[in-house]
Amino acid sequence: MYTIDNKTYPCCTSITMKFIGGKWKAVILYHLIEGAKRYNEIRKDIPTITERTLSLQLKQLEEDGIISRKVYTEKPPLVVEYALTDFGKTLLPVLNEITRWGDEAIANSKKITRN
Repeated sequence: MYTIDNKTYPCCTSITMKFIGGKWKAVILYHLIEGAKRYNEIRKDIPTITERTLSLQLKQLEEDGIISRKVYTEKPPLVVEYALTDFGKTLLPVLNEITRWGDEAIANSKKITRN
């Protein structure tokens, strides 16, 4: 058993899922693999996510130290950029493996079609 912020987790897998679990966190991280992106770029990359959900997920990932948020105030309009932190980059092998598995699932499933 492990405890983070007064919440108990039964195993290491549950801790990993605390950081990247849910419908959108891993997808957001996938889109940050190549480098920092502005909020609107992430929004365009994931058109089916709501603005509220994206904002909440980005905030949680930032609070967990997985991504960083940098605000540029030199010129209007205000620009906010998100990037993987060094801690977040430790997830790259996991994210790459999830992507590889998804590619295999697409190739081997008769139920999955590409739109």
